[in-house]
Amino acid sequence: MIVDMKAWLSFAVVLFLAGFSISLRGAEISVHSDFEGGSVDVLEIDAENQLLKIFPADHPGKGWRCWWYFRAEGLSPEKSLTLEVGPAPWATPDRAHLSDDGGKTWRHSGAGVRKDKNIIYTIPVTQSTMWFAWGPPFTPEDSKSLVDSIAANYEVATSFNLATTREDRPTPALKITAPGDALNRKVIWFQARQHAWESGSSWVAKGLADFLVSDVPAAVQLREKAEIYLVPIMDIDNTVRGAGGKNQKPQDHNRDWSEAPHWHAVAAAQNYIKKADEEGRFALFVDLHNPAAGDRFPYYYIPSRDEMSEVGRGNLNRFLALSKLQINGPLRYMGRATESGSKYDPKNWTRISKNWVIAHTADEAVAATLETSWNTPASTIENYETVGRQLGQTASIYLLENQ
Repeated sequence: MIVDMKAWLSFAVVLFLAGFSISLRGAEISVHSDFEGGSVDVLEIDAENQLLKIFPADHPGKGWRCWWYFRAEGLSPEKSLTLEVGPAPWATPDRAHLSDDGGKTWRHSGAGVRKDKNIIYTIPVTQSTMWFAWGPPFTPEDSKSLVDSIAANYEVATSFNLATTREDRPTPALKITAPGDALNRKVIWFQARQHAWESGSSWVAKGLADFLVSDVPAAVQLREKAEIYLVPIMDIDNTVRGAGGKNQKPQDHNRDWSEAPHWHAVAAAQNYIKKADEEGRFALFVDLHNPAAGDRFPYYYIPSRDEMSEVGRGNLNRFLALSKLQINGPLRYMGRATESGSKYDPKNWTRISKNWVIAHTADEAVAATLETSWNTPASTIENYETVGRQLGQTASIYLLENQ
């Protein structure tokens, strides 16, 4: 047998290079967060074992280090990804959110396993490129798309820019009311995301928006009786950068409700609310948040009852009772209402949004913060939106009964 050594060596080189390339496929795993809301610090990539260790990106002065959101490329669908995340408790949900279609749809991973201050998720890999996040992302671009789409498709809705942020970005918002003279209609104000990492609250806002423009009888009746404002994201700048926002400098958005707010969105919201109150129209304020990791059911923060009038306390009690009937699952409001007055935050309690609202509006107004649980198997986009619709139903019944 005669062997062409030159040809054989060329073939051997091809085999070697092919093997070399295959052996490095894992080593080519890359992690990316160069997009709106992206946030990750990569601690380790172990390609051979398909392991990633990450922390949320550190944004000094921009709030808690808790939100993470990234894209991983070069994954092998032949084995699972081990994703280790820290630190607990804020950055370590029991279940991660993941997407294998470019972030169009999101689902939970399986429950992770806790290891000291970290959590480890074992995730079946379905695509070579996948997206992972602390919770289902809702970005300022999503907010703009929601607001623009609703305004374009429903004559009862108008989009507007609540405020231009300190970093020169718009704050998309909606006004929803039936056609005609609205001067005799009550004003309701809903807002979400004073803390940028609390993405679930924006999905509650989306469900609420969808309800408010719907042909559900309660929504139709509410539009006829009220002028409704909705802001899906208050802290636009930190949501863009993927920062937590909570306890940021010079102050938290939800501790900025003073006579001289630092944040433009807060100042603008105050102006709308004060104007409505001067017209004798302001009725209801609800600030949408996500709570602590251990809070498994939605609940409300409410102003100190001692700071409210008798009529205000009665209206608040009715609103809470209706919430218990209407926000009935899968994320169910069980009736918990925690006062956040002077004992809750001795230094800043008057600068909390709902407390400011109660202090600056008529006695009959109601103001509350709805905290929707994020760390449960039911904490999904679908169920967040359900809470939003149920909140809309609550507001409608409350206002109609209170006329």
